[in-house]
Parts: sequence; structure tokens; C-alpha cells
Amino acid sequence: MKQTAFEPGDRVVLPPYGIGVVSSVCLRPVAGEDQAYYQVDFPNTSSRAFVPVASPDIAGMRAALTARDMPALLDSLKTSRLNLPRQWAARHRRVTEILVSGNPFELAILTCELRRWNVERGLPDLDRQAFRRAIKLLEQEVSGLEDDGAQDVQQLLVHAWNETPQAVAAD
Repeated sequence: MKQTAFEPGDRVVLPPYGIGVVSSVCLRPVAGEDQAYYQVDFPNTSSRAFVPVASPDIAGMRAALTARDMPALLDSLKTSRLNLPRQWAARHRRVTEILVSGNPFELAILTCELRRWNVERGLPDLDRQAFRRAIKLLEQEVSGLEDDGAQDVQQLLVHAWNETPQAVAAD
């Protein structure tokens, strides 16, 4: 179910900034009227964002993954398939859409497919960059969760990051 109200202390995702924490709800003047905003602070930076309480979904803000989401995320990372276009421009558009969306399950599916490509034949530079960006976004989302499922996801992501293409057997 889609969460529309956030409380101080909630972990949220605000694409393209990543994981943040709702620190407060504050009033800010807009066109002469006070409007309520979530103040979202981003760990390890001095960055903050203000997201309208009335419409956080328009800004793309959503609740961060929880421990309950880890089994499904891990399954997507291990077994998913994505029919990416072979033609570079079309593939680049599709991959960029997924990365920009910040949807962790779409990122997991993309990561699984690019990982498969990387192991089978290696990735061209731009696909490798997209692969690493997807891994980083997923790592960021899972960081801070301490359950076994989150640790399994983190281990799989570290393994995928360090994998190299299989050597092609000489005939």
C-alpha cells in the first residue's frame, strides 16, 4: 500500500537525491500563503530538501525499503529477466528511465540482467556505468537495515560489483 503521510524519523527516497530522513514538517511561505513541507535531510551531507506535504508523490518521494521487502528484492536480484533492446540508443533510453525512476524492484531487475550480460560477455563502458549506478542505488537503499535479508542483498551486490566476465574457451 502506498504511504502518503510521513513522520519525522521516517526513511524516504527522493530521486535523484537518494535516501533521506524526514526531520520535520515545517511551514514555508509560497505566494503569500504558508504551505506545509517535509524537511528531508540526507545523511553524510549538508543537503536538505523540502517536499510539499500535500503531494510528496509528485516530487517522487516514497518510503524507503524495509526488512519486509528484502526477500522479494533478493529474489529479483537473483532470478529476474529484462528484455533490453540490443540497439544501443534504445537500450540507453530504457536503462536511463529505470535509473531515474529509482524504483528498487526495477533497479533489481536491471541489475540482474546487466549482471547476466557482464558474466556472459562483459559490458560495454556505458552499460557497465549503468550497472554500477544501479548497484549503488540499491546499496544506498539497503544500507541502514540490519536484518539477515538486507545483509544477503548487500553481499549479492558486492559480489556482482566485483564479478568479471567468464573467459571465453579457446577452440
